[in-house]
Amino acid sequence: MNSRTIMAGASALALVACSGAAEDTSEPDTTVTEDVAVIPESLAPFGDGYPNAGDPCLRLGESAATSNYLDDSAVLVGCPTEAAAEALGGTVVGNVDGVRLVSVPMGDANAGMGENGPVTAGSEDALVAGTDYNATTILDCGFDNKPPTGSCNAGIKRNWGKQGEHLIEVSKPDGMKRAIFFRGTEPYGADSAQADGSAGWDFSSTRKADEVTVRFGPETYVIVDAMIEGG
Repeated sequence: MNSRTIMAGASALALVACSGAAEDTSEPDTTVTEDVAVIPESLAPFGDGYPNAGDPCLRLGESAATSNYLDDSAVLVGCPTEAAAEALGGTVVGNVDGVRLVSVPMGDANAGMGENGPVTAGSEDALVAGTDYNATTILDCGFDNKPPTGSCNAGIKRNWGKQGEHLIEVSKPDGMKRAIFFRGTEPYGADSAQADGSAGWDFSSTRKADEVTVRFGPETYVIVDAMIEGG
């Protein structure tokens, strides 16, 4: 082998070394994308987001899948991700097809009570934290002329308007609200609108002991006196 051949070989090796791929010093992508579950109809979701419109979580109504998780002192919410569930600050009580079921405390019918019993005229009636209600609860309700076997979240504004007149606002499964007006513990009307066809609905009520059943068109609500009196 002559010197010319050796030099050619050395040049070829140098070219191979220079043309080799540069060392990859970038770090691998370790980002983990959390699965987003779809909230199924079996959980009876309603509304357009919880706690605010557009949020990923939805309030859940009563169904075979949620009945074991419903609590009269909390709102049951379904969240499509772990992060969304944690942001609510409630307690995760279950998981259905990847949807986290979160129980968010909302107070009860005793909220706003004084130390010595029911709230009376002139006494201070505190608000449930984060709301403009003096008390919140879950009451029996029914729609489409069905018996009141469902559950609806509700809040009361005591002495709303005039002293001794109160407003109970019920959150319906369709995300809308229905206001029912009381004088003392007796209901006398409900809000209505042309938009939902309720403007021409009949209003009536019947009493049994310490609870009153309100019928407004095809809707039925059962309200206990303690919700209004604070006892």
